[in-house]
Amino acid sequence: MRSFTVAERRARLARRHFLTTTDATMSLPEMTSALIGWHATDPATPYLSLWARRRGFTRTALDAEIYERRSLVKQLAMRRTLWLISSPDLALVQPAASDRVADTERRRLIADVETAGVAADGGQWLATAETAVLAHLDRHGDATTTELRTALPELAGSYDPAPGKRWGGMTHLAPRVLTVLAVSGAIVRGPNSGSWITSRPRWVRTDDWMGPVHRAPADHARAELVRAWLRTFGPASLADLKWWFGSTLTAKRTALTAVGAVEVDLHGTPGYALPDDLEPVPTPDPWVALLPSLDVTTMGWLERDWYLGGHRSQVFDTNGNAGPTVWCDGRVIGAWAHDADGRVCLQLLEDPGASVRKALDRKALELTEWLDGTKISPRFPSPLSKTLAKR
Repeated sequence: MRSFTVAERRARLARRHFLTTTDATMSLPEMTSALIGWHATDPATPYLSLWARRRGFTRTALDAEIYERRSLVKQLAMRRTLWLISSPDLALVQPAASDRVADTERRRLIADVETAGVAADGGQWLATAETAVLAHLDRHGDATTTELRTALPELAGSYDPAPGKRWGGMTHLAPRVLTVLAVSGAIVRGPNSGSWITSRPRWVRTDDWMGPVHRAPADHARAELVRAWLRTFGPASLADLKWWFGSTLTAKRTALTAVGAVEVDLHGTPGYALPDDLEPVPTPDPWVALLPSLDVTTMGWLERDWYLGGHRSQVFDTNGNAGPTVWCDGRVIGAWAHDADGRVCLQLLEDPGASVRKALDRKALELTEWLDGTKISPRFPSPLSKTLAKR
Protein backbone atom coordinates (compact mmCIF):
# COMPACT_ATOMS: atom_id res chain seq x y z
CA MET A 1 0.00 0.00 0.00
CA ARG A 2 1.30 3.44 -0.94
CA SER A 3 2.04 5.64 2.09
CA PHE A 4 1.89 9.44 1.88
CA THR A 5 3.78 11.63 4.33
CA VAL A 6 2.64 15.01 5.57
CA ALA A 7 5.43 16.61 3.53
CA GLU A 8 4.15 14.93 0.34
CA ARG A 9 0.61 16.13 0.94
CA ARG A 10 1.84 19.68 1.54
CA ALA A 11 3.84 19.55 -1.71
CA ARG A 12 0.72 18.47 -3.62
CA LEU A 13 -1.32 21.18 -1.94
CA ALA A 14 1.18 23.83 -3.04
CA ARG A 15 1.37 22.72 -6.65
CA ARG A 16 -2.18 21.65 -7.34
CA HIS A 17 -3.78 24.60 -5.59
CA PHE A 18 -1.65 27.06 -7.58
CA LEU A 19 0.11 28.40 -4.51
CA THR A 20 3.64 28.22 -5.93
CA THR A 21 3.61 28.83 -9.66
CA THR A 22 0.70 29.16 -12.07
CA ASP A 23 0.81 28.41 -15.78
CA ALA A 24 0.28 31.83 -17.35
CA THR A 25 -1.59 30.21 -20.24
CA MET A 26 -4.18 28.67 -17.90
CA SER A 27 -7.45 30.61 -18.00
CA LEU A 28 -9.46 31.61 -14.95
CA PRO A 29 -12.20 29.09 -15.84
CA GLU A 30 -9.56 26.35 -16.15
CA MET A 31 -8.16 27.20 -12.72
CA THR A 32 -11.68 27.24 -11.33
CA SER A 33 -12.52 23.86 -12.82
CA ALA A 34 -9.31 22.33 -11.47
CA LEU A 35 -10.39 23.28 -7.93
CA ILE A 36 -14.06 22.50 -8.78
CA GLY A 37 -14.90 26.02 -7.62
CA TRP A 38 -14.19 28.97 -5.35
CA HIS A 39 -16.12 29.58 -2.16
CA ALA A 40 -18.40 32.56 -2.79
CA THR A 41 -20.37 32.94 0.46
CA ASP A 42 -18.24 36.02 1.04
CA PRO A 43 -18.43 37.90 -2.29
CA ALA A 44 -14.80 39.03 -2.00
CA THR A 45 -13.39 35.52 -1.50
CA PRO A 46 -13.06 34.46 -5.18
CA TYR A 47 -11.24 37.71 -5.99
CA LEU A 48 -8.83 37.37 -3.07
CA SER A 49 -8.32 33.65 -3.72
CA LEU A 50 -7.29 34.41 -7.29
CA TRP A 51 -5.11 37.35 -6.25
CA ALA A 52 -3.19 34.95 -4.01
CA ARG A 53 -2.63 32.54 -6.88
CA ARG A 54 -2.14 34.56 -10.05
CA ARG A 55 0.40 37.35 -10.39
CA GLY A 56 -1.10 40.45 -11.98
CA PHE A 57 -4.68 39.36 -11.31
CA THR A 58 -7.26 42.14 -11.57
CA ARG A 59 -10.87 42.33 -10.41
CA THR A 60 -11.97 43.31 -13.91
CA ALA A 61 -10.55 40.05 -15.27
CA LEU A 62 -12.82 38.00 -13.01
CA ASP A 63 -15.80 40.30 -13.62
CA ALA A 64 -15.37 39.78 -17.35
CA GLU A 65 -15.51 36.00 -16.95
CA ILE A 66 -18.61 36.14 -14.74
CA TYR A 67 -20.67 38.89 -16.33
CA GLU A 68 -19.43 39.26 -19.92
CA ARG A 69 -18.19 35.85 -21.09
CA ARG A 70 -20.40 34.12 -18.52
CA SER A 71 -17.83 31.34 -18.30
CA LEU A 72 -18.23 31.27 -14.50
CA VAL A 73 -21.47 31.12 -12.54
CA LYS A 74 -22.47 31.14 -8.87
CA GLN A 75 -24.44 28.17 -7.61
CA LEU A 76 -25.51 26.74 -4.26
CA ALA A 77 -24.05 23.24 -4.14
CA MET A 78 -21.75 21.15 -1.92
CA ARG A 79 -22.59 21.52 1.80
CA ARG A 80 -25.23 24.11 0.88
CA THR A 81 -22.37 26.50 0.18
CA LEU A 82 -22.43 29.15 -2.52
CA TRP A 83 -19.72 28.39 -5.10
CA LEU A 84 -18.31 30.13 -8.13
CA ILE A 85 -17.86 27.34 -10.66
CA SER A 86 -17.01 26.97 -14.33
CA SER A 87 -20.26 27.24 -16.31
CA PRO A 88 -19.74 23.94 -18.21
CA ASP A 89 -19.23 22.19 -14.85
CA LEU A 90 -22.81 23.02 -13.85
CA ALA A 91 -23.81 19.96 -15.88
CA LEU A 92 -22.00 17.87 -13.22
CA VAL A 93 -22.48 20.01 -10.11
CA GLN A 94 -26.26 20.31 -10.57
CA PRO A 95 -27.10 16.57 -10.51
CA ALA A 96 -24.23 15.60 -8.21
CA ALA A 97 -24.77 18.18 -5.47
CA SER A 98 -27.27 20.97 -6.13
CA ASP A 99 -30.28 18.73 -6.71
CA ARG A 100 -29.82 17.19 -3.26
CA VAL A 101 -29.69 20.66 -1.68
CA ALA A 102 -32.72 21.72 -3.72
CA ASP A 103 -34.83 18.85 -2.38
CA THR A 104 -33.96 19.81 1.20
CA GLU A 105 -34.62 23.52 0.65
CA ARG A 106 -37.96 22.80 -1.02
CA ARG A 107 -39.18 20.57 1.81
CA ARG A 108 -38.15 23.06 4.48
CA LEU A 109 -39.79 25.98 2.71
CA ILE A 110 -43.05 24.11 2.23
CA ALA A 111 -43.10 23.18 5.92
CA ASP A 112 -42.39 26.76 7.03
CA VAL A 113 -45.14 28.15 4.76
CA GLU A 114 -47.65 25.84 6.39
CA THR A 115 -46.38 26.35 9.94
CA ALA A 116 -46.51 30.15 9.52
CA GLY A 117 -50.12 29.92 8.31
CA VAL A 118 -49.32 31.54 4.98
CA ALA A 119 -51.04 28.68 3.13
CA ALA A 120 -52.61 25.37 4.10
CA ASP A 121 -50.91 23.69 1.14
CA GLY A 122 -47.28 24.83 1.12
CA GLY A 123 -46.46 22.84 -1.97
CA GLN A 124 -49.15 24.55 -4.03
CA TRP A 125 -48.15 27.98 -2.65
CA LEU A 126 -44.55 27.40 -3.70
CA ALA A 127 -45.51 26.12 -7.16
CA THR A 128 -47.65 29.24 -7.74
CA ALA A 129 -44.85 31.53 -6.53
CA GLU A 130 -42.27 29.81 -8.75
CA THR A 131 -44.51 30.09 -11.80
CA ALA A 132 -45.06 33.81 -11.14
CA VAL A 133 -41.31 34.49 -10.81
CA LEU A 134 -40.41 32.66 -14.02
CA ALA A 135 -43.20 34.39 -15.95
CA HIS A 136 -42.04 37.80 -14.69
CA LEU A 137 -38.44 37.12 -15.72
CA ASP A 138 -39.63 35.93 -19.15
CA ARG A 139 -41.58 39.15 -19.66
CA HIS A 140 -39.29 41.73 -18.07
CA GLY A 141 -35.79 40.25 -17.93
CA ASP A 142 -33.48 40.18 -14.90
CA ALA A 143 -34.69 41.50 -11.55
CA THR A 144 -33.57 41.80 -7.95
CA THR A 145 -35.24 40.02 -5.07
CA THR A 146 -36.82 43.29 -3.92
CA GLU A 147 -38.16 44.06 -7.39
CA LEU A 148 -39.74 40.63 -7.66
CA ARG A 149 -41.24 40.78 -4.17
CA THR A 150 -42.72 44.21 -4.92
CA ALA A 151 -44.15 43.19 -8.30
CA LEU A 152 -45.55 39.75 -7.43
CA PRO A 153 -48.29 39.26 -4.82
CA GLU A 154 -47.65 35.51 -5.13
CA LEU A 155 -44.44 36.05 -3.13
CA ALA A 156 -46.19 37.72 -0.20
CA GLY A 157 -45.73 36.04 3.13
CA SER A 158 -43.36 35.92 6.06
CA TYR A 159 -42.26 33.54 8.79
CA ASP A 160 -40.19 33.51 11.95
CA PRO A 161 -37.05 31.35 11.48
CA ALA A 162 -36.42 31.17 15.22
CA PRO A 163 -39.57 31.65 17.29
CA GLY A 164 -38.78 32.84 20.80
CA LYS A 165 -35.11 33.49 20.03
CA ARG A 166 -33.50 36.91 20.29
CA TRP A 167 -32.15 36.61 16.75
CA GLY A 168 -35.53 35.57 15.36
CA GLY A 169 -38.25 37.82 13.94
CA MET A 170 -40.57 37.89 10.96
CA THR A 171 -38.74 37.43 7.67
CA HIS A 172 -39.93 37.55 4.04
CA LEU A 173 -40.41 34.19 2.31
CA ALA A 174 -39.59 35.63 -1.13
CA PRO A 175 -35.78 35.17 -0.94
CA ARG A 176 -36.25 31.50 -0.12
CA VAL A 177 -38.43 30.99 -3.18
CA LEU A 178 -35.61 32.40 -5.29
CA THR A 179 -33.11 30.17 -3.50
CA VAL A 180 -35.19 27.11 -4.38
CA LEU A 181 -35.50 28.18 -8.00
CA ALA A 182 -31.76 28.87 -8.23
CA VAL A 183 -30.50 25.70 -6.57
CA SER A 184 -32.94 23.73 -8.74
CA GLY A 185 -31.28 25.20 -11.83
CA ALA A 186 -34.18 27.28 -13.15
CA ILE A 187 -32.58 30.69 -12.50
CA VAL A 188 -29.07 31.98 -11.78
CA ARG A 189 -27.41 35.00 -10.25
CA GLY A 190 -26.84 37.32 -13.20
CA PRO A 191 -25.54 40.91 -13.06
CA ASN A 192 -24.47 42.12 -9.62
CA SER A 193 -26.01 45.41 -8.52
CA GLY A 194 -23.45 45.71 -5.74
CA SER A 195 -19.68 46.11 -5.67
CA TRP A 196 -17.17 43.27 -5.74
CA ILE A 197 -17.37 42.93 -1.94
CA THR A 198 -21.20 42.88 -1.80
CA SER A 199 -23.75 40.56 -3.36
CA ARG A 200 -26.91 42.06 -4.84
CA PRO A 201 -27.67 39.72 -7.71
CA ARG A 202 -30.19 40.32 -10.43
CA TRP A 203 -31.92 37.02 -11.07
CA VAL A 204 -32.22 35.73 -14.62
CA ARG A 205 -33.43 32.58 -16.36
CA THR A 206 -30.59 30.07 -16.60
CA ASP A 207 -31.19 29.38 -20.29
CA ASP A 208 -31.21 33.11 -21.07
CA TRP A 209 -27.92 33.70 -19.21
CA MET A 210 -25.83 30.71 -20.24
CA GLY A 211 -27.86 28.51 -22.55
CA PRO A 212 -29.31 25.07 -21.81
CA VAL A 213 -27.56 22.96 -19.17
CA HIS A 214 -27.37 19.35 -20.31
CA ARG A 215 -27.23 17.55 -16.99
CA ALA A 216 -25.18 14.40 -16.75
CA PRO A 217 -26.71 11.31 -15.09
CA ALA A 218 -26.39 11.72 -11.33
CA ASP A 219 -24.14 8.68 -10.70
CA HIS A 220 -21.80 9.67 -13.52
CA ALA A 221 -21.72 13.28 -12.30
CA ARG A 222 -20.83 12.24 -8.75
CA ALA A 223 -18.06 9.98 -9.98
CA GLU A 224 -16.56 12.65 -12.24
CA LEU A 225 -16.58 15.25 -9.48
CA VAL A 226 -14.92 12.80 -7.10
CA ARG A 227 -12.31 12.07 -9.76
CA ALA A 228 -11.63 15.80 -10.23
CA TRP A 229 -11.55 16.39 -6.48
CA LEU A 230 -9.08 13.58 -5.81
CA ARG A 231 -6.86 14.88 -8.62
CA THR A 232 -6.49 18.21 -6.84
CA PHE A 233 -7.19 17.44 -3.16
CA GLY A 234 -6.08 13.83 -2.97
CA PRO A 235 -4.97 11.72 -1.35
CA ALA A 236 -7.70 12.16 1.23
CA SER A 237 -9.81 10.21 3.70
CA LEU A 238 -13.35 8.99 3.21
CA ALA A 239 -14.40 11.45 5.94
CA ASP A 240 -12.85 14.29 3.90
CA LEU A 241 -14.80 13.25 0.81
CA LYS A 242 -18.11 12.87 2.64
CA TRP A 243 -17.73 16.24 4.35
CA TRP A 244 -16.52 18.16 1.29
CA PHE A 245 -19.36 16.98 -0.91
CA GLY A 246 -21.95 17.08 1.86
CA SER A 247 -23.31 13.68 0.85
CA THR A 248 -23.59 10.19 2.30
CA LEU A 249 -20.85 7.64 2.88
CA THR A 250 -22.68 5.24 0.55
CA ALA A 251 -22.66 7.75 -2.30
CA LYS A 252 -18.97 8.44 -1.82
CA ARG A 253 -18.03 4.76 -1.65
CA THR A 254 -19.96 4.18 -4.89
CA ALA A 255 -18.16 7.05 -6.57
CA LEU A 256 -14.75 5.85 -5.33
CA THR A 257 -15.43 2.44 -6.83
CA ALA A 258 -16.54 4.00 -10.11
CA VAL A 259 -13.25 5.92 -10.51
CA GLY A 260 -11.13 2.99 -9.40
CA ALA A 261 -9.70 4.78 -6.38
CA VAL A 262 -7.15 2.79 -4.40
CA GLU A 263 -6.59 2.66 -0.68
CA VAL A 264 -3.50 4.43 0.63
CA ASP A 265 -1.98 5.29 3.98
CA LEU A 266 -2.14 8.93 5.09
CA HIS A 267 0.66 9.08 7.63
CA GLY A 268 -1.05 6.48 9.76
CA THR A 269 -4.72 6.70 8.75
CA PRO A 270 -6.66 5.20 5.78
CA GLY A 271 -7.20 7.26 2.65
CA TYR A 272 -7.83 7.12 -1.09
CA ALA A 273 -6.06 8.27 -4.24
CA LEU A 274 -6.52 7.84 -7.98
CA PRO A 275 -4.71 4.79 -9.33
CA ASP A 276 -2.65 6.86 -11.79
CA ASP A 277 -1.68 9.45 -9.17
CA LEU A 278 0.59 7.63 -6.77
CA GLU A 279 3.97 8.98 -7.83
CA PRO A 280 5.72 11.62 -5.66
CA VAL A 281 5.57 15.23 -6.84
CA PRO A 282 8.63 17.48 -6.74
CA THR A 283 9.09 19.49 -3.56
CA PRO A 284 8.24 23.11 -4.39
CA ASP A 285 10.46 26.06 -3.62
CA PRO A 286 9.71 27.83 -0.31
CA TRP A 287 6.48 29.81 -0.55
CA VAL A 288 4.12 31.99 1.45
CA ALA A 289 0.52 33.06 0.86
CA LEU A 290 -2.24 35.20 2.33
CA LEU A 291 -5.55 33.44 1.76
CA PRO A 292 -9.00 34.94 2.41
CA SER A 293 -11.73 33.66 4.67
CA LEU A 294 -13.37 30.47 3.37
CA ASP A 295 -10.60 29.95 0.82
CA VAL A 296 -11.02 26.68 -1.05
CA THR A 297 -7.66 25.38 0.20
CA THR A 298 -8.17 26.22 3.87
CA MET A 299 -11.63 24.62 3.64
CA GLY A 300 -10.44 21.71 1.54
CA TRP A 301 -10.49 18.87 4.08
CA LEU A 302 -12.32 17.84 7.23
CA GLU A 303 -9.23 16.31 8.83
CA ARG A 304 -6.91 19.32 8.87
CA ASP A 305 -4.19 18.72 11.42
CA TRP A 306 -1.61 18.04 8.70
CA TYR A 307 -1.78 21.68 7.60
CA LEU A 308 -3.20 23.40 10.71
CA GLY A 309 -1.18 21.76 13.45
CA GLY A 310 -2.46 23.11 16.77
CA HIS A 311 -3.91 26.32 15.31
CA ARG A 312 -7.43 25.11 14.37
CA SER A 313 -9.25 26.87 17.23
CA GLN A 314 -7.58 30.18 16.40
CA VAL A 315 -8.09 30.30 12.62
CA PHE A 316 -11.50 28.58 12.42
CA ASP A 317 -14.69 29.65 14.18
CA THR A 318 -16.73 27.20 16.24
CA ASN A 319 -18.89 26.30 13.22
CA GLY A 320 -15.90 25.26 11.13
CA ASN A 321 -15.57 28.40 9.00
CA ALA A 322 -12.05 29.53 8.20
CA GLY A 323 -11.01 33.15 8.63
CA PRO A 324 -8.22 34.84 6.63
CA THR A 325 -5.02 32.82 6.99
CA VAL A 326 -1.26 33.17 6.63
CA TRP A 327 0.50 30.21 4.98
CA CYS A 328 4.08 29.06 4.80
CA ASP A 329 5.20 25.95 2.89
CA GLY A 330 1.89 24.11 3.13
CA ARG A 331 0.78 24.98 6.64
CA VAL A 332 -1.17 27.73 8.35
CA ILE A 333 0.96 29.85 10.69
CA GLY A 334 -1.28 32.85 11.40
CA ALA A 335 -4.01 35.23 10.31
CA TRP A 336 -4.37 38.61 8.64
CA ALA A 337 -6.75 41.54 8.92
CA HIS A 338 -6.86 45.31 8.43
CA ASP A 339 -5.55 47.81 10.93
CA ALA A 340 -7.28 51.13 11.65
CA ASP A 341 -5.64 52.71 8.59
CA GLY A 342 -6.73 49.93 6.25
CA ARG A 343 -3.34 48.28 5.96
CA VAL A 344 -3.11 44.50 5.88
CA CYS A 345 -1.45 43.37 9.12
CA LEU A 346 -0.37 39.91 10.21
CA GLN A 347 -0.52 37.93 13.41
CA LEU A 348 1.81 34.94 13.38
CA LEU A 349 1.29 32.02 15.73
CA GLU A 350 4.86 30.81 15.41
CA ASP A 351 8.20 32.23 14.35
CA PRO A 352 8.98 31.12 10.78
CA GLY A 353 12.34 32.88 10.63
CA ALA A 354 13.52 36.27 9.37
CA SER A 355 13.41 35.47 5.63
CA VAL A 356 9.84 34.18 5.81
CA ARG A 357 8.71 37.19 7.87
CA LYS A 358 10.16 39.50 5.21
CA ALA A 359 8.39 37.59 2.45
CA LEU A 360 5.11 37.80 4.35
CA ASP A 361 5.55 41.52 4.98
CA ARG A 362 6.00 42.00 1.23
CA LYS A 363 2.81 40.03 0.58
CA ALA A 364 0.92 42.16 3.11
CA LEU A 365 2.13 45.34 1.42
CA GLU A 366 1.20 44.01 -2.03
CA LEU A 367 -2.30 43.11 -0.83
CA THR A 368 -2.72 46.51 0.82
CA GLU A 369 -1.81 48.22 -2.44
CA TRP A 370 -4.04 45.93 -4.50
CA LEU A 371 -7.03 46.60 -2.24
CA ASP A 372 -6.43 50.33 -2.63
CA GLY A 373 -8.35 51.38 0.48
CA THR A 374 -11.02 48.67 0.37
CA LYS A 375 -11.46 46.92 3.72
CA ILE A 376 -12.48 43.28 3.77
CA SER A 377 -14.85 42.21 6.55
CA PRO A 378 -15.21 38.41 6.57
CA ARG A 379 -18.68 37.11 7.22
CA PHE A 380 -17.16 34.47 9.50
CA PRO A 381 -14.04 35.95 11.11
CA SER A 382 -11.86 33.61 13.12
CA PRO A 383 -11.00 34.32 16.77
CA LEU A 384 -7.48 35.34 15.73
CA SER A 385 -8.58 37.65 12.91
CA LYS A 386 -11.15 39.32 15.22
CA THR A 387 -8.44 39.98 17.79
CA LEU A 388 -6.16 41.34 15.11
CA ALA A 389 -8.85 43.63 13.67
CA LYS A 390 -9.36 45.33 17.06
CA ARG A 391 -5.81 46.64 17.15
